[in-house]
This record gives sequence, C-alpha cells and structure tokens, in this order.
Amino acid sequence: PEALEDAITYPSGFPFFFIWGSIVQPDGRPEVEHVRWLFQDCALDLERRELRRAGHLVGVEPQVFDLIVHLLRNRDRVISKDDLLASVWEGRIVSDSALANRINAARMAVGDNGDTQRLIRTLPRKGFRFVSEVTEESNPAPVTPIDIGTARRPLALPDQPSIAVMPFADMSRDRNEEHFADGLTEDLITGLARIRWLFVIARNSSFVYKNRAVDVKEVSRDLGVRYVLEGSVRRSGQCIRISAQLVDATTGVHHWAERYDRDVGEIFAVQDEITNSVAAAVEPHLLAAEGHRTTFRAATDLGTWELVARAQSQFWRLTKPDYEAAVESLTQAIAINPDYAPARARLGFCMAFAAHMGWIDQGRNVEIAREHAERAIALDDRNPWGHSALGYAAMMQRRTEESISSFRLSVDLNPSSAAAHSFLSHGLAFAGRSDEAIRHGELAIRLSPLDPDMARFLGAIAIAHYTARRFDEAARYTGENLRLRPGFQGAQRLRCASLAQSGQIAESRAMFEMLRKTHQPPLTAEWVRRQVPYQTPELMELFLEGLRKAGLED
Repeated sequence: PEALEDAITYPSGFPFFFIWGSIVQPDGRPEVEHVRWLFQDCALDLERRELRRAGHLVGVEPQVFDLIVHLLRNRDRVISKDDLLASVWEGRIVSDSALANRINAARMAVGDNGDTQRLIRTLPRKGFRFVSEVTEESNPAPVTPIDIGTARRPLALPDQPSIAVMPFADMSRDRNEEHFADGLTEDLITGLARIRWLFVIARNSSFVYKNRAVDVKEVSRDLGVRYVLEGSVRRSGQCIRISAQLVDATTGVHHWAERYDRDVGEIFAVQDEITNSVAAAVEPHLLAAEGHRTTFRAATDLGTWELVARAQSQFWRLTKPDYEAAVESLTQAIAINPDYAPARARLGFCMAFAAHMGWIDQGRNVEIAREHAERAIALDDRNPWGHSALGYAAMMQRRTEESISSFRLSVDLNPSSAAAHSFLSHGLAFAGRSDEAIRHGELAIRLSPLDPDMARFLGAIAIAHYTARRFDEAARYTGENLRLRPGFQGAQRLRCASLAQSGQIAESRAMFEMLRKTHQPPLTAEWVRRQVPYQTPELMELFLEGLRKAGLED
C-alpha cells in the first residue's frame, strides 16, 4: 500500500481510501475454493478455470465453462432448464436452440457427444444431468502441462468427424510468406468451423506443431482427430503456389489434394479466395469419406452421425431406391436421438426433393418435410442444412420469397458451402431470376469442381437457362447432368423440353417416349403442375410448352 500511495498523484480536494485484506476461515486458512474434479480423461480446475483432457488444455467459452461447473456441482440430481437459466444465464430469456448449442459445446469440451451421452445426459422434458463418475480433489497440486509430442496416451476419437488444420509450411523462408501461411491456416480453421457437423481443433492446439516434422498418426493420437488438413506456401516472383491435402490420419489415406497458383496482387483477396476454395472442397470429400466408412457395417452398429453420413452418400445418387434407403437411415438416426439437428434437416430436405422428383406425393409429405426442417432450425439455428431444407419445402409450396430467403441464410451461415450456393441457385432459377441463379450455380462449381452433387449444380444452371429462353444452353447443361446421373428424372424431363424448344423435335420425341415408359407416376400435365416447382404460371406454361412439343398430352 505504501508504494501504491507514493505512485498516485492526488487531485486536490478528492479524498482517497485504500481497502485491502483477505477473508479467512476460523482455522486461519484462506476462504478460497480450490477444487479439481477428475472424470474420464478430464480434469477441471475451478480456481484456475481450466479444463484439461489427457493433460492438454481445452479452450472453453466462459459461459460453457460455467455450465459444466453447474452440472458437476449438482451431479446428484437432474438440472432443469429453468435451473440452468437461473444459474448460468442469471434468469435471462434464452432460446431452446441457444441452450442446445451450449449443451453441445459443453459435451464437445469434455469429449462427450449427443449419441452416447456418456457424461452429460439429456432427459427429455426433465433436464440434464452429469452422469459420469467424478473424483473431487481439494487444494490439488499444480498441474504440469503435458508437452504434445511427448505424451503417449492417445485421445479417443469423438463420434462426430474431427479435423486438425496443421500450420501451412512456408517453403520460401520469407517472413512475409510466413505471415501469409499463418493467416491462411487461421482462416481455414475459421472456415471449417462453420461446418456444424465437423469438430475442428482450435488454433492453439494445432500450432504446437509449427516448424516441426510430425507424422499425421502422431497428430491423430495427440489431438484425438480423424482427419488432418496440411499444406504449404511457396512464392516465385509475383506468383504464389498453395498446396493442400486432406488425410485420414488413422489410416494415412489421402482423400483430397489440390494445388492453387495465383498472382500475388492483393494478398488478403488471394488468402480469402484460397480459404473459401479449400473449405468448400474439403466439406463434400469429408462427407463422402464418412459415408464410405459405413459401407460394410450393419445399420444397427451405426450411431446417429454415421447414419446421417450414410444417408447423404445414398441421396447423392439421385434415384428413388437410394432415396428410400436414405430415408430409412435418417429415420433410424432420429429414433436414436430425436433432437439430432443434422438428421432432422437432412430428412426434411430429402422429403422435399422426393416430392419434386415425384417419388412421393406433395400434400402432407411436404408439410412433414417442413416440420423436420423447422425442428432442425429450432435445435440449431446456425446449421445451414436446416435452412436449406426449409427453403426447399417452401419452394415446393410456392412460397417464393420465404424459399429464397431461407436459401440465402444458408449461404450467409457458410459462404464456402458449394451445396448452399447450389440450393440458392435452384430457388432463384425456379423463380425466373436466371442471371443471379447462374452466378450462384457457377460459384458452386468453382468452389467444389469435383463435388458428388455436381449433377444438381448443373441442373440448377439448366433450369435458369430454360426460364431465360436460352434453350440450347439448357439442353447442353441437361446433357452434362445426365452424363453424371443417367437415371435423374428431373433432368430427363427438362432435357425433353429443352430439345423440343431448341428445334430438335425428333430427338426430344424419342427421349420423351423412353421417359414416358419409365416415369412413375405417369407423366401428365396435371402431375407437372402439381409437382414441378416453377414459381409463376408463366414459367409453368413455358415448361409445359416444351413438353407438349416433345409429346406430352394434356
């Protein structure tokens, strides 16, 4: 206090007081709660506000940390939603989706998940409870941090897909390029974190490996991740080359690799472009890899995420039998966990798309699709999948502005998602906003040029050209579409109309005759008006005009 007093210049006329001291218990010990809880491979230090897993520090938001502490303190009982709001949010009104997000973040921090709920269990309509066995230590000895690379105890892989972005190597040994490489790595972590189903390791953990030669299996063991994204940056004059590759760290298998050559120009613009391209390419390849992992396993052995990944691989084939298989997988996932947002969102989207294809009747099925989409959004309003599903259901109901608004929100939530841009392209194309639809469709292709859903990317552009009366272009794009997915009936119908409108009557009639024999239900003008979601009567009549020229009878 004397030193502090000497250091202060007192404004004249203002009294100053110093108050200091401590609170002690009757036995003289400081009244400071220093407790450490040990559970599974975690240690939570209350005084230091630290959470460690297998000795490694885990980054946790303050509110999520408080939530975990409250559950641990009251682990002998079920904690209701109202209790959580009063204790953690101090009585503020919080949406169900915000609460669900914090619970999910708490589970992720302690290595739990929504499938098994080994630590934090949700009791429907009751609340939450911390169910793992816990050991409590008072006034524990300081923890000595474990150095990554020397710790040999492997972290268990989470049930959801997990990835670490390694610091991109600066091959030019230029200080400026090192900053560029670090910035690129950080932006990639941020970009991939927008993928709601993907668990992305924080920067602090991955940057431990900077300037170190490491094996991806070591990274998998130390950080508890299945996938590793790594790359390098090189510069020659005004040209910069970025290489990136996605590796399954548990097997060493390469799932994707790409090289980008760019003129340096505006360095931040280059960095943004590469970040978006890499993040966009990684998402579908990770989904495909996750789906492939389920190929030879029985459905009864799969968790909720694995069932969703299997369903996505089935849906990409764009046939009725594969759609039915996808719905079966998603229905099983929801039976396991009714509050799993990705499963709800994907089921809603599949049902809306199936109504468009004619595999199921509209009516009540589109309403059910909408209910699944709305439930997914209520569970996680930051997940683009839910908004895309709602957009497709609204499009089928010809709620044009709601549809486009939902698709735009999906893009805003993840601007690097090629699929989100393609869905928006569809919504705009069916509404006759052709030029904007084509821009988003072409952006989807640039973001993910080898996407498993490329047929749908091309399909949206074809619809846009047709509604703009560029029938030759529509015929060209439907041809590319059917080369990728020969059994895709939506593209078959549009190709018949496009060929007829461009004057290729004989070819259109021959194709329509084959389509008429295989199309289920029977292809009629009434069916087209009911099932195909052109958003205005004028656009619908333009489509029917082409089909009539190809041989459709009213």
